[in-house]
Amino acid sequence: MSAFSATADCVKRRLSKAAPVLVILVLLAVWELAVQIAGIPLYVLPAPSDMLAAFAAEFSVLLGHAWITVLEALGGMAISFAAGIVIGVMIDAMPTFKKCIYPILVVTQTVPVIVLAPIFIIYLGFGYAPKILTVVLMCFFPIVVSFSDGLGEMDAGYLNLVRTYGGSRFQVYRIVKIPSAMISLLSGLKVAATYSISGAVVGEWIASQSGLGYYLIRAKNGYMLDKVFACVLMIILLSLAMNGLVKLFGYAVMPSRRRRRKHG
Repeated sequence: MSAFSATADCVKRRLSKAAPVLVILVLLAVWELAVQIAGIPLYVLPAPSDMLAAFAAEFSVLLGHAWITVLEALGGMAISFAAGIVIGVMIDAMPTFKKCIYPILVVTQTVPVIVLAPIFIIYLGFGYAPKILTVVLMCFFPIVVSFSDGLGEMDAGYLNLVRTYGGSRFQVYRIVKIPSAMISLLSGLKVAATYSISGAVVGEWIASQSGLGYYLIRAKNGYMLDKVFACVLMIILLSLAMNGLVKLFGYAVMPSRRRRRKHG
């Protein structure tokens, strides 16, 4: 009976993992049939087969542009991560600082990035800087908010225990608060990683001579919608890859997750 239950649990886990893939395949099949049956022209709505054909034909070109976009996204993520750690600790350690900075952080999320991107270009030029700053603007908020919330939700009993043994404020953060907030930090990083590629693409829309945003605008202006959708597919794949990098980072800094995955 126990062996049967273990087998049933294994099948359920595999089905739960396969369910999203099956749903996507069904949606693609419906999309393909709708385009073929209705005879929708390519310049209105390409079929998934047209998108995949364009993706294969333009793969080398897309890869060249993707390399630029990934560099911008990684640069913005690195700055957001470093600044998020520092600002998150300051928010948790200084309530007055939190009251001053938190409204500013919220305001930065109320202004559309597409509006700010031209302003960045005016002051920073046409290089990588405005695109990286666009990524920072989109990625910084989820990182700092998740991390500061994780620091603030620490059990007071653990803090009192460290202080009882003469732990300094620095040691409280190093030994207790920051390790306990890693799960919250990883949650914010996952959101930020998904936004990072989109942020870089938005920055490239305004003024760029390379990158997926530049390719997307060029294909759109030429009404080559199969290439537009192929570029969107590349953006989706890169966003998933960035999310996967965050998961690998989580396994590296939290051995307990590796053990749970191994035994689970």
